[in-house]
Amino acid sequence: MTRPTSHVDVLIVGAGPAGLMLANWMSRCGIKTRVVDKRGTKVFNGQADGLQCRTLEIFDSFDFAQRVWQESNHMLEICLWNPDKNGTLHRSDRIADTIPGISRFQQVVLHQGRIERFLLDSIKENSDITVERGVLPTSFNFNESKARDPTDYPITVTLKTLSDEEATPQQQRKSANGTVVEDGLFRSNLAPDDTEDMIRSAEQSARADQTEEVKAKFMVGCDGAHSWVRKQLGFSLEGDSTDYIWGVLDIVPITDFPDIRMRCAIHSANAGSVMVIPRENKLVRLYIQLQSTEVGGGKADRSKITPDMILKSAQRILHPYTLTYDYCDWWTAYQIGQRVGNNFSLQERVFLAGDAVHTHSPKAGQGMNVSMQDTYNLGWKLAHVVKRYSDLSILKTYQSERRRIAQDLIAFDYRFSRLFSGRPAMDVMDEEGISMEEFKNAFQKGNMFASGIAVDYGTSLIVAKPGSSAEQGDGTDVSSQSKHRVLSKQHLARSIPVGQRIPSHKVLNQADARPWHLQELLKSNGRWRVIVFPGSLTNQTNMTRYQKLGEKLSKANSFLRKYTPSNLPIDGIIEVLTVHAGPRWDVELLDLPDIFHPYHEKMGWDYWKVFVDDQSYHEGHGRVYENYGIDPGQGASVIVRPDQYVSWVGEMDDYEEMEEFFSSFMKVQPEEAMVQHVLNLDLRGFSPRLTDVEDIANLLLADCNAGRVGKRWALNYIKQQPELKTCLNCPYDYQRALCEDPERIQAWFNLVQNMQAKYGIEDADVYNFDETGFMMGVILPSMVVTRADAGGLAIGPKLEFRPVVPEDSPAFTLLRGVGASFKSGFIDLSFKIPTRGYLNYFEKAKHPH
Repeated sequence: MTRPTSHVDVLIVGAGPAGLMLANWMSRCGIKTRVVDKRGTKVFNGQADGLQCRTLEIFDSFDFAQRVWQESNHMLEICLWNPDKNGTLHRSDRIADTIPGISRFQQVVLHQGRIERFLLDSIKENSDITVERGVLPTSFNFNESKARDPTDYPITVTLKTLSDEEATPQQQRKSANGTVVEDGLFRSNLAPDDTEDMIRSAEQSARADQTEEVKAKFMVGCDGAHSWVRKQLGFSLEGDSTDYIWGVLDIVPITDFPDIRMRCAIHSANAGSVMVIPRENKLVRLYIQLQSTEVGGGKADRSKITPDMILKSAQRILHPYTLTYDYCDWWTAYQIGQRVGNNFSLQERVFLAGDAVHTHSPKAGQGMNVSMQDTYNLGWKLAHVVKRYSDLSILKTYQSERRRIAQDLIAFDYRFSRLFSGRPAMDVMDEEGISMEEFKNAFQKGNMFASGIAVDYGTSLIVAKPGSSAEQGDGTDVSSQSKHRVLSKQHLARSIPVGQRIPSHKVLNQADARPWHLQELLKSNGRWRVIVFPGSLTNQTNMTRYQKLGEKLSKANSFLRKYTPSNLPIDGIIEVLTVHAGPRWDVELLDLPDIFHPYHEKMGWDYWKVFVDDQSYHEGHGRVYENYGIDPGQGASVIVRPDQYVSWVGEMDDYEEMEEFFSSFMKVQPEEAMVQHVLNLDLRGFSPRLTDVEDIANLLLADCNAGRVGKRWALNYIKQQPELKTCLNCPYDYQRALCEDPERIQAWFNLVQNMQAKYGIEDADVYNFDETGFMMGVILPSMVVTRADAGGLAIGPKLEFRPVVPEDSPAFTLLRGVGASFKSGFIDLSFKIPTRGYLNYFEKAKHPH
């Protein structure tokens, strides 16, 4: 039986938080995507639960942070419990769980199943992407010859549909207080990988014909620590395991421990350690140190681990306080280990994310957060490459940025987990014990890293800051290849660090005075942002600079238009926002350049682009300029990536630097390239006909294996381009059209001879004259395309000869770049496109006849 074959832009293997975050990006950006997961159902309880500040900011950019905020338990304080000199537990300290002021959100906890539900709902709202559960990849093939063409399908994967029984993981069926409770051991690092067993079972089953072949442009493995995708690529995880074994219980506790609703780090004198995480719906999660494997041993025997065993360990640690429970929601166990992948991608076509490339202990609440932030980083980059907005080179920054974060995470977790698992030192002479003061300091310093706010991406083609990209990243060279490397002027906005997520402060909408956090304006919709801080617009110097920037942004060849497809609004790829220094009452929105509040013929002016740093009626003053370290007398501009990380800081009106930055990785859109090519031909005296414009379009479409344009497409296209118009190439001249009387046409021959003499044209080249503008045999004028501000005819009123520009001109370079975005190599339009233009070498009123 022939297998069915399908084609997809992105294939996601694994539907946990990392895979669903990526699918969410794909749904927002309109990318053809499939998501498969070998398990038959989503997570309904247990697993990861901690959500850090940065993750909530990301959720807010997708418009579901409030759902999480309302359902979750908020973590505000950490209590440290240590043994006193008599070995008795006592509360030794209290510290803030989230560093005050670093974000408008604080850490919360909510189990993974609810997070997956919110992501699934978000995906459903924006696309028809669904998770195909009980679907297992069984074979993988990669065609290296197709890897450099982003429009091709180098990946072939065979998918197998499993039965419900095959897709259901095996449970331990262990009793928790007399009740069998679902466990997570099958996902634990104590459990062996069951993927190969599932494949063998599926091949032998009666459903062996339930297979499909999928060809993909890109594939992302979000399939956990036992990643099948990673194994197909031949990549490995590098690092070590410890001898520490921890159990996890999600229970409704019955206890006299006073801080059971606080996050607690508890060190006993010699019975081990416990971390208390108060959760939603009266639940409490306990991370409980169990035992050590024998020296040189491997994994612990998970068959001996039960909920009752974990509880007894907790009771010993918490003594003299008591602990029991009547209801257990979930349980598991794991062995502490820290590993990071040696490679995050195969030729920027197959990627790994989440636990597939980094594993660590769960006590710092990083697993789900870092995993989702991996694919949050990757998602918009994939979408831009698939949509041909950006060059393939930006995908290389995924490994550089996220592998470095994984390396930092492993280093942090290595120190933190050992401090947590170690026995408290009895005195300064106890070298084997752990200093509780050192543990407290590590906890406090680790809070900034754990929050996700401290992520600082190194210099690259999409982060314009000084230094070496290899040193600041994971060693991958992702530096800009631009002839003029753009560097930020960090001093202009001292508190908007390049490479970090942009901090958020309150601004007011200029049109309606409503206060907004700046981050609330930066939705995850795939758009870059240029945020202009022009300072005080009542300062005439500032206003003049701001207006000149507006003029440059408004031009037909500005980077806003060059990189935006004609079917999208002007802010479809790069959105321009303004935050001026006020006062709000002294500035009128409609007095500002139109480009800063674009007009739409059906929707009117855009009132949500201009904001002000001013006093609000009910929520105080954001003091944005002060908090960002921007001088209101000088201003600044900031380029922010689609994932809210800062790419560039520069002068408020430094358009040229902005343009240079984008030119190193953005792709000129095909229709915009056509406009520029037509304008260039017109400038050179070769105003193309409508059929020539049609030929350009068809060549571009043919090069990406698409169809042809319709009969009236060219005319409709020209009508939609404000820079272009159609007109006659020359006036109709009846006497010239007759071309019968030698005396009448003698003047034309004289003109040819004069042109030969003037420009040194050989007789052998005279046959070219008819195609370069002399047109002695044409009876009727032709309809051609020219620039919109030209006169009534393509041929100008003044005597002017426009020499043919060599094919290596910027116009041809532009078209070659467009060709490269569709196909490897370029479309040499200088040879393929007929340029039957008309040299403007004679005056309208002095035609020979």
